[in-house]
Amino acid sequence: MTAPDLTTSCVVIGAGQAGLSVAYYLKRLGLDAGQEFVLLDRGPGTGGAWQFRWETLRLGSAHRVNDLPGMDELGLSFTTADHHAPAREVVGDYYRRYEEHYGLQVVRPAAVTHVEDQGRDLLVRLTTENGALELGASTVVNATGTWGSPFVPWYPGRDGFLGRQVHTADYVAAEEFAGLNVVVVGAGTSAIGFILELEGHAASITWATRRPPEFLDEIELNLEAAEQAVAAQDEAARAGRALPSIVSGTGVPRTRRIQAAIDRGVLDFRPMFSAIEPDAVVWEDGTRQPADAIIWATGFRPELRHLAPLKLREKEGGVSVASHHSARDPRVFFAGYGPAASTIGANRAGRNIARQVVATLSKMGR
Repeated sequence: MTAPDLTTSCVVIGAGQAGLSVAYYLKRLGLDAGQEFVLLDRGPGTGGAWQFRWETLRLGSAHRVNDLPGMDELGLSFTTADHHAPAREVVGDYYRRYEEHYGLQVVRPAAVTHVEDQGRDLLVRLTTENGALELGASTVVNATGTWGSPFVPWYPGRDGFLGRQVHTADYVAAEEFAGLNVVVVGAGTSAIGFILELEGHAASITWATRRPPEFLDEIELNLEAAEQAVAAQDEAARAGRALPSIVSGTGVPRTRRIQAAIDRGVLDFRPMFSAIEPDAVVWEDGTRQPADAIIWATGFRPELRHLAPLKLREKEGGVSVASHHSARDPRVFFAGYGPAASTIGANRAGRNIARQVVATLSKMGR
């Protein structure tokens, strides 16, 4: 066993909402950024997953980004941010200014490939522009989110489809589907956003969902429903089960734009098809819809592949997480996972995780 290139007390993987929140509180608790904790981010720029979202997405279009802790010190708030500029640009700019203001010294692009148990310490293997690197760490905070692990369900004939298949993570613009028969799959805000953008570009739009979309009369997400959804996430995380969808438990706010689309008949959904042919989707009753493209707005799964060497997964399919740390290895913490997946939850978890990291380091005598 060779010594790592560098050692630190804590490695935070991911500089999105959750990772930045943890880093902010680690600094407030006295740890030096770049020395006592290292914040790694795979993306080429600031903004977390938002930097990869499509150009036409705007803040306030049924998507809400909560402020980072301490953002008010910079005089910034997403509540008053420019809702006409691309969301990825606004979030990227705010996060950049936040990182610089608090001196978080994010290392990017840095892609973590493996986290291994070395006995006394954890070993974090990563690749950077300058090659491979190894970090020894007493604790690790995983804040990778889900964007890097898109989920596309399998249906008979899916791999034989001759048209274009695009997941939310790969969607760029509606103009790419001009004149095509497009099938959009999913019941969340992304699917609805795609449909509204495709109107006027696609030759036809078919919306297929496994469950009926729930349109809420509230402009913002219903807090009680959100609390129930977070509770379901918490229960699954503690039990080590695969995490349920947050959107399925909260619904979609009925904004004026969405209501107008409902009134126009644009948001007319169909139940999920049962099979895919080379040039169509087919329902169980034999109904056939010609298709040139399928957009899978079917969500994401937690990105945990780099943690596989630690063998944290339970037989139920998930990682058992209680009080933000792995039940199998208390040195490994999870931010933006389970109940902390929402932006509100990420901020709250950031404070709690930072406190626990410092307490764990103290017990280790480090």
